[in-house]
Amino acid sequence: MRGLTPLALLATLPICACAPKPEAAAPAPLALDCSMAFDAQSARLTAQPHLVPAPHAPGEPYAYYSMEDGHASYLITLKGAPGYPAILMQAARGGQVTTTGCRYGDAKGYKQLVAYLDSLKTWTRR
Repeated sequence: MRGLTPLALLATLPICACAPKPEAAAPAPLALDCSMAFDAQSARLTAQPHLVPAPHAPGEPYAYYSMEDGHASYLITLKGAPGYPAILMQAARGGQVTTTGCRYGDAKGYKQLVAYLDSLKTWTRR
């Protein structure tokens, strides 16, 4: 059996160099850590790469952020919101959307906030 000549080996280099690179995995969103203070956690979450803030509607007491791939989003309450201060996260996985959150303020307002956010899961555009 004969080996490849150096010229034959050089001819294969361009083929190898053009092989498609595997796609990078989507960045994993940061999980909530309810042991952190509200301000510290808000800063940590909003500083993560690939997080896009939604336009803020005047008078709405929430700030919304979503990962670029759409698999996770955060709602951070502003002063005047039910349950303030609170942070909620929705994550989509396997066709299901789960809501988790950290309540730092009023329990009754937080419950309203979770119900509101969960109601958005069933909203569809007509």
